[in-house]
Amino acid sequence: MQKIIVVPGDGIGPEVTEEAVKTLQELGGDLEFTFLEEINADRYLRSGVSLTDSEMEVIQAEGTVLFGAVGDPRVTTSDYARGVLLRLRTGLDLFVNRRPAVLLDERLSPLRDASKRGIDCVVVRENTEGLYSGIGGRLRAGTVDEIAVDQEVSTHLGVSRVIDYAFGIARDSVCMVDKSNAVQSGGKLWQRLWRVAEEAHPEVAASHLYVDTAAMKLVNDPSVFDVIVTNNSYGDILSDLSAELAGGLGTAASANINPQTGAGLYEPVHGSAPDIVGKGLANPVGAVLSAALLLRDRGMKSESEALDRAVHRTIAERRCTPDLGGTLSTREAGEAIRAALS
Repeated sequence: MQKIIVVPGDGIGPEVTEEAVKTLQELGGDLEFTFLEEINADRYLRSGVSLTDSEMEVIQAEGTVLFGAVGDPRVTTSDYARGVLLRLRTGLDLFVNRRPAVLLDERLSPLRDASKRGIDCVVVRENTEGLYSGIGGRLRAGTVDEIAVDQEVSTHLGVSRVIDYAFGIARDSVCMVDKSNAVQSGGKLWQRLWRVAEEAHPEVAASHLYVDTAAMKLVNDPSVFDVIVTNNSYGDILSDLSAELAGGLGTAASANINPQTGAGLYEPVHGSAPDIVGKGLANPVGAVLSAALLLRDRGMKSESEALDRAVHRTIAERRCTPDLGGTLSTREAGEAIRAALS
């Protein structure tokens, strides 16, 4: 029995997660779902609690989470979101954020040159260190003399294992992205461990780009990339860029994983989108493709591939939400994907 913890979360999270769960159920298989519906902004605003210890224990015991979205405009600090997502990432040591970007349909690419639209790459982002570690602070806050410091953290363990993972999933090439010409201390560590990994994997073509050059190259010709590996903040940015090149943020899926323990948190990238909550406009594709990543990591490769094919088919036939050129509601788009499975 494959046990999956479902956290619908905030905003459109419950809407898209519902379609993803229904689609997993349509596929069949030995899946059992446990819903943790109290993890949301409403409870945080009432109690100041993002994620309880008992909820964390349930999640740690099962290790697989299908997540909706976190975020609410009523919450004015980052404490709530960090208390959910960052606690899950660090508590489960989900050191890899894997973001595939595959062009879903020619019409969705913003690139003018049709020969360069065929993006089919994966951004592998270090997920537990970097600028998002929360180390830093403010001095004389709220005054004209305010000083703010955020420190970037890179460790031998964190850098080496994410680079090794990137080489392990590469079909033919890996590009390491950094800014070592400006960020010298962390850059030297990334560069040293990159050379070690490159020597250990002579069968994989290895290259290096500074992050600004990588961004330009993604827009100029994303088809040249296979796997991109980089730190937390650069990965956050480049994976959103690659998502837009593949069809839009509403289609973007992600897997936060620990390949060593098998733990994983799977979530669409688009966020909670409070402006369209309850309007039936939310695109369920990102959530459904995140569920496909979950299936693949749980050894259900054929089911995962069937789900990918169903999504591509419905988009090609414009049986999708308005942001992808269709006219369907969130629920109708989910039904279309499930119909395409058969």
